[in-house]
Amino acid sequence: MNKSLIIACDGEAASGKSTGAKLLSRKYKLLLLNSGLLYRYASKILIANKPKKPIPHLKKIFKTTSYNLIKKQSLHSQEISNHVSYLAKNKSVREIMKFYQKRIIKKNKRICVEGRDIATKILNKNPKYDLAFYFTCKIDIAAKRRWKELKKKVPLKEVKKSLMKRTNMDKNRKHSPLKKVKNAILIRTDKLNKKEVLNKMSKEIDKLSSYKTPQ
Repeated sequence: MNKSLIIACDGEAASGKSTGAKLLSRKYKLLLLNSGLLYRYASKILIANKPKKPIPHLKKIFKTTSYNLIKKQSLHSQEISNHVSYLAKNKSVREIMKFYQKRIIKKNKRICVEGRDIATKILNKNPKYDLAFYFTCKIDIAAKRRWKELKKKVPLKEVKKSLMKRTNMDKNRKHSPLKKVKNAILIRTDKLNKKEVLNKMSKEIDKLSSYKTPQ
């Protein structure tokens, strides 16, 4: 199946966008690019190395680091979660990540990119997404999901507070804030299970002109 298919998945923290993007990518045989992992990896690098000049240091790292290597890292500690909230606000960091993602996207015409500024910045043109999805979820359900991901090592109240703070920062930051583009399909994961999420996304993809699910 060589037909081009470019999907943008944006959404709030722990809204289920990673799971939805993963299921969709598997079904339609798409490369999955998780932009959140890039920022988390950058945070891990800065926390570990404490460079005097962080921006040049990150530029150098991301020029040579493969996405496959980043995917293998352990990146979901609470320390990284707290750090990445502030890192993601930095315009220079966002430019580094945009360039890195664009480089991967240009080489892959069948791709699903998930994050917080995908439809608005990363896939808004050259190339533009074929479909955009926006994920949201009630904070209590989102907090329980993240709490389980952290293997209940952090108090649930602290996880909830962290998620609320992160989403607020994402929506109100000056550079590339999180927002739903007008034509994005809304996915409320607190009202849908995994199968229902995939079915809803699949129906939208199958509406595309002459598109059929790969066998």
